[in-house]
Amino acid sequence: MRNLLDRKLWKLNRLLCGIDEAGRGPLAGPVVAAAVILPRNCTLPGADDSKSLTARQRAVVFDRICARALAWGLGIVNHRRIDQVNIRRASFEAMHKALQCLALHPDYTIVDGFPIPGLALPHEGIVAGDARSLTIAAASIIAKVTRDRIMDRFHDRFPGYGFDQNRGYGTPEHLQALVRLGPSPIHRWSFAPVRDAASLFPAALLTPGRQE
Repeated sequence: MRNLLDRKLWKLNRLLCGIDEAGRGPLAGPVVAAAVILPRNCTLPGADDSKSLTARQRAVVFDRICARALAWGLGIVNHRRIDQVNIRRASFEAMHKALQCLALHPDYTIVDGFPIPGLALPHEGIVAGDARSLTIAAASIIAKVTRDRIMDRFHDRFPGYGFDQNRGYGTPEHLQALVRLGPSPIHRWSFAPVRDAASLFPAALLTPGRQE
C-alpha cells in the first residue's frame, strides 16, 4: 500500500512534505521540482508515480492534488543554470526553491532519492520514494505535468525538435534534429550529445547559453 510510509510519518509529524523533481535527464529545458503537503490520511484516487501514468491521467490527478493539498510549491532551474553548476546541483536548487514557495512550514520532509544538501529542515531521502509514498508521488506528478507544459510552450517557439513529444529527452528523433538543426537556445551545452551536435556547425552560428 503506497501510503503506509506516509501514515507512519503522519503519526509522528503534523505536516509532512514530499519532494520530487522532473527533468534531470533531458538534453534541453529546465529541471522542475515540486513540494507537496497533503492532509493527514489523505487519499488520491489514481495517483501513482508520474512515469507510469498517461499524460491525460496525470492532468486529471494534477488537478486533484492541487485541490486537496494543504500547500504545494514549485522550483524551476533553467538550462543556463544547469550548465553552470551541473544537473545534480541544479536539481537540489530546484528543491530548495520549491520548499521556499510553500505557504506552510512542514515539520518533516521526504525526498525521492537522496537528502538535500544544505537543507536545515528535518528530512530524509527515500529510495524509489515515488513508488513508496503518496506524498512523494503527488510531488512527482506536479513536477512532471508542470515541466511538460513548459516544454509544450518551447515546442511552439522552437519547432523541429519535437519537444511536445520527447520533452527534451534524447530520443532518436531528437538526436537527429540536433544534428540537422544544431542546438536550440534552450539546449543544455553541458550534455555531451548537445556539444557533439554543436561541433558540426560553424562556431559563429552557435553561442552556448543564448538568452531564453
